[in-house]
Amino acid sequence: MAKNEVINVQGTDIQIQNLGGEDYICLTDMCKRFDGGSALIESWLRNRSTLEFLGVWERLNNASFNSPEFEGIKNASGSNSFILSAKAWIEKTNAIGITAKAGRYGGTYAHKDIALEFGSWLSPEFKLYLISEFQRLKQREASEGQLEWNVKRILSKVNYRIHTDAVKTHLIPPLLDNSKQGRIYAIEADVLNKALFGKCAAEWRKENPGRKGNIRDEASIEQLTVLASLESQNALLIEQGIPQLERLRILNKLAIQQMQSILQASSLEALKSKTLLD
Repeated sequence: MAKNEVINVQGTDIQIQNLGGEDYICLTDMCKRFDGGSALIESWLRNRSTLEFLGVWERLNNASFNSPEFEGIKNASGSNSFILSAKAWIEKTNAIGITAKAGRYGGTYAHKDIALEFGSWLSPEFKLYLISEFQRLKQREASEGQLEWNVKRILSKVNYRIHTDAVKTHLIPPLLDNSKQGRIYAIEADVLNKALFGKCAAEWRKENPGRKGNIRDEASIEQLTVLASLESQNALLIEQGIPQLERLRILNKLAIQQMQSILQASSLEALKSKTLLD
């Protein structure tokens, strides 16, 4: 990727920078489409669920992350007086997932994993269009440089790790053998499958005996977008000690709401395109 790229998402130009071989998307640009502007970034950072997501991301990707300082910030979140800027987050925790830059290409940037999470908070529809344009950019780069790229990688990588980390920490007893651990992971994966697809992996395989892969390999980009969101939500519900059946009900409701919202937005965009062509 060139040092700086720009994608257009629903009429808004959004800058992307390559830092250390990783794509960082400008959150400041993402905010331009919404009321509140760049102040939305601080509002997002005030959320405890946001901080929990960022904390897990940093622990997975940043050996220098200041965990004790992070715990203090997380414990302070939720109060009316709690305020956290991107600059303060970076300085206090040595975070690398978010950067703040000045100058021509200035603004607050975040690693693509984090930027997509921010996009979900702004609007599920906006996140879908962001993924589509980012995918288009990566496909162009792949054709130019003969590189492999798959949108499923950016939709599943971090959220999957956050989900399995929550399962391991809160649901797997100590000293449980590997086969039993694998069973617990599979059960929790099927909670997500049931919530989104209405069936577990075994039911899908029974219905599709001739197909290779699994239920998620057949998912649409819209479904994968919602799945990534559900993985984050389920991880938080697990940490809160919510029983599995109740989590399934909550996740199913979220899946229905988000799919309806995304598909409605996609239909409207298709209708606009058709009208312009006509």
